Amino acid sequence: MKHITFYLDFISPYAYLAFERLPQALEGISHEVRYTPIVFGALLKHHGQLGPAEMAGKREWTYRQVLWLAHQLGVPLHMPLHHPFPSLDLLRLSVAAGSDGLPGRWVCEQVFHHVWHGGRDAADPQRLAELAQQLNPLRDPQSVEVKQQLRQFTDAAIAQQVFGVPTFVVDGKVFWGLDALPMLRAYLLGDAWFDAPHWDEVERNTPSITRQPR
Repeated sequence: MKHITFYLDFISPYAYLAFERLPQALEGISHEVRYTPIVFGALLKHHGQLGPAEMAGKREWTYRQVLWLAHQLGVPLHMPLHHPFPSLDLLRLSVAAGSDGLPGRWVCEQVFHHVWHGGRDAADPQRLAELAQQLNPLRDPQSVEVKQQLRQFTDAAIAQQVFGVPTFVVDGKVFWGLDALPMLRAYLLGDAWFDAPHWDEVERNTPSITRQPR
């Protein structure tokens, strides 16, 4: 059995689409998935980056592309009323609702649908209260314990060189993005490509130019 850690933040439409398509990517493969909430904003800060929705032009393109991808994949997706939005409450709720802080697939599904179905405000206090009642968390989402656990998950992701969501980690290998699902499936099925030096040899490549942010 393969053990896969799925790092996600509910703010990411790509994470939502990858969540919906993951069962198909893993069909016929003995596996266990650890759905692990992390703070996408903390990854961006650590790596000194802006999110795609924080850049004019890229923001609009990102939304158009995810709507197209959802249409192409047959996955219901409606842009929330506001995006980006503060996702900490949703992340903490998912941690509080999960055994040992790891939410199961049903919990993740409810939170993703809260954000990406219906085109409503994902951070609306009334809607958050209704979602919390539905999930019936085992712990207080605002407790120090839950906050620390979410921070630990995020720190663990950074330690594994995770830089974005969705990210899948298996056997120490990092697969990033919705479009990595076919590559992940190929690895899990034992594709011979992964026996060649391709995976490791890219680490020997070094840049000949670097740029500093203005």
